[in-house]
Amino acid sequence: MKILFELLGGLGLFLYGMTIMGDGLEKSAGDKMKRIIEVLTSNRVMAVLVGALVTMIIQSSSATTVMVVGFVNAGIMNLVQATGVIMGANIGTTITAQIASLKLTEIAPIVVGLSVGVWIFTNNKKVKNVAEIFIGFGILFIGMDFMKHAVKPLREYEGFRTMLLSFGKGTFTDSLMAIFTGFFVTAIIQSSSATTGILIALASEGLLPIEASLPIIFGTNIGTCVTAMLSSIGANRTAKRAAFIHFMFNVFGTLIFMLLFKNITITMVKHISPDNAARQLANAHTFFNIANTLLLLPFATLLVKLANKIMPVKDFEIADKIGIKYLDDRMLETPSVAIVQVIKETLNMGNLVLDSYKKAMDAFFERNEKLAHETFEIEKTINSMEREIAEYLVKLSNKSLSAKQNEIVNGLFNTINDIERVGDHADNLAELAVFRVDNKLDFSEQAISELKAMHDRVMKSYTQAILALRTGDTNIAKRIIEREGEIDHMERSLRASHIERLNKQQCMPTSGVIFLDIISNLERIGDHADNIALAVMDAADK
Repeated sequence: MKILFELLGGLGLFLYGMTIMGDGLEKSAGDKMKRIIEVLTSNRVMAVLVGALVTMIIQSSSATTVMVVGFVNAGIMNLVQATGVIMGANIGTTITAQIASLKLTEIAPIVVGLSVGVWIFTNNKKVKNVAEIFIGFGILFIGMDFMKHAVKPLREYEGFRTMLLSFGKGTFTDSLMAIFTGFFVTAIIQSSSATTGILIALASEGLLPIEASLPIIFGTNIGTCVTAMLSSIGANRTAKRAAFIHFMFNVFGTLIFMLLFKNITITMVKHISPDNAARQLANAHTFFNIANTLLLLPFATLLVKLANKIMPVKDFEIADKIGIKYLDDRMLETPSVAIVQVIKETLNMGNLVLDSYKKAMDAFFERNEKLAHETFEIEKTINSMEREIAEYLVKLSNKSLSAKQNEIVNGLFNTINDIERVGDHADNLAELAVFRVDNKLDFSEQAISELKAMHDRVMKSYTQAILALRTGDTNIAKRIIEREGEIDHMERSLRASHIERLNKQQCMPTSGVIFLDIISNLERIGDHADNIALAVMDAADK
């Protein structure tokens, strides 16, 4: 039991150190992460590089593949792209094994002590993030040292040594048992890096030669697929296909290596590190994943076709999705990516509101009740979107965010409220359009001309507000803020002239009330466009 408790304690420190190091890297590379994700194209080689880089930053292939499932579920990544990223994630995760196999346990406590000191006494966020990387780095090695000491007594247990050595005999049964061992341990722990850490600890104590560890490593690569497959349970069928492709990639790679390249791999890593079993294991892990990617990447399209064959595309998957498109809880584990997605979703909501506003005003000018009812339906979706985005922002705000990321999240709370309020005013305008149709109200040419002029001015402001939000262009934001004064002046001027017409009995009282309600709603839309522009300016200043 003592061995088990010490091993679990060491494993806990190893995982905790890996998490802290990953958080520090992710915070330091937050903006770079955005750019890394943005370069994703149909170029599968680029997708592999992105997958490897993102996994090196967040220190978890499982987190990357879960994030990929989220991207696919949100419809922002196709399956060929996803396949490349998944292959890259398998390469990226081997960096943890490479780090763990280094003999740095003696300096680890010094690194932790100095880094904690820096973290406590500095107020510089960037320095704190770098300090976190080194704190995690040191704790990882302390955990590694714990595991090595925990397994050291196992050298005296002949039965345990015999079992491990049997994995390297090369028979079909022994190899299969080794693969299943790696699979089940990884599936339970939910981390291939943790399993690899245990294997490196065993290898460092001379308990696990490369002949026995290699098939277990194959099993860990298959076992890590379980996390993504579990994550895809609540996702759409395309996301399920992405998780299944991940599984097929690792199974096919294991079969190919076991049949053709196992002995070559063992000979090569022994030649590189003849007297270091831990380095042999880490190198074999890296070589397997790189070679597997080179072998199967040209067949990425075939893997996608096979996944589509096993899970055929249904008619409901082809229909355009209205409402939330880009949010997925799987991406919350990588805040910099989640922020990019929530901004996209805010823009999606903003464009939907723009469509609603256009339909409402067209419904009024064209006396088209059908367009007004379309606005009512869109308004229901907008309200639902605001709730979902707000809930997502709350979840995101509870994650480990940098100061800049916190400011972005706080700003988005206000922005989605402004956008939703524009949707409310569009709904009001649609109700006024229906009232006009139902009561057969006529307006003078002058009144219609005035309403169109103000509508054009407001439409320009709101359209530019969404553009400024998307691009971060402060020049556009400044023009919106300047135009707000013009819209306010126009509303006051039109109100005064229309009341004068009413007093002179030049138009019907009911039509006059509708006119005043419309310009009031238009002025409020202009105010909300101004608020969005001010938020863009505020974000730029910070």
